[in-house]
Amino acid sequence: MTASPLIFGEVLFDRFPDGSSVLGGAPFNVAWHLHAFGARPLLISRIGADAPGREVRAAMRAWGMDDSGLQEDPQRPTGAVDVAMADGEPHYAIPPNAAFDAIRPEALPPLSDAALLYHGTLALRGTGSRAGFDTLRRFTGAPVFLDVNLRAPWWTIPEARRLIAEARWVKLNAEELDALAPAGGDIPTRARAWITAHGLDLVVVTLGAQGCIAVNAAGETLAPPPPAAARIVDPVGAGDAFSAALILGLARGWDLAVTLARAQSFASAIVGRHGAVPREPELYRGFADSWGLSPSGS
Repeated sequence: MTASPLIFGEVLFDRFPDGSSVLGGAPFNVAWHLHAFGARPLLISRIGADAPGREVRAAMRAWGMDDSGLQEDPQRPTGAVDVAMADGEPHYAIPPNAAFDAIRPEALPPLSDAALLYHGTLALRGTGSRAGFDTLRRFTGAPVFLDVNLRAPWWTIPEARRLIAEARWVKLNAEELDALAPAGGDIPTRARAWITAHGLDLVVVTLGAQGCIAVNAAGETLAPPPPAAARIVDPVGAGDAFSAALILGLARGWDLAVTLARAQSFASAIVGRHGAVPREPELYRGFADSWGLSPSGS
């Protein structure tokens, strides 16, 4: 892959009940994984002029990532999320007016060809970041991968549906599909309706331990069996790991069934460790070798 994926949105710290704080945010996590697999992503985000912001930049540089897409806000703090666990599932409280809410179009770095433009829904809650995203999308003309991540109260049905209409590929979980898709019909039926209505190429619905269901524009429905049950240490970030592998498959033209199997396998590995962004290159090297990726990511 010669062109790089552009990853737009939040970088923040997940703060857990035990007092620990872990660097994350869906776009940051996806960019982290893609870099480890040699895809050379450019993360477009905004951090505060504060200690957490300096920690973000230091972590990216230590991992070898390009930090030229990080903007610095002199007033707003680096983003944070308070994570609580209930019935084994994470729940999030996200303070407003974070630095990632104000990604400015005039501060975007020089851009070259983009393989795709990834974003979620959270960072577009702010009008500033929405303007930055719209500028980026118009300027690059890159196809959009939408990773739906509905976080109450920071979304509305009309806005989420508008973002779906702008995308080529959409990934979301079953609860998000229920919130956004018309009632009636099974998952493939509702996914096909989206594809027809919005001209999408692919809709992927993740189902946790039950795997996933994917429907493409050719009318194919795939529901690959999930990998063997993993020991769950930290479920935060599993969907981001899935998205990263899915993006790799789309960018490199992998067979869809192969792509989904690899995405599920990688996500299963991530939930078996604490934190959404492992710092062990050997973890990624094992997957890269089994997937036939060279060190350059080709």
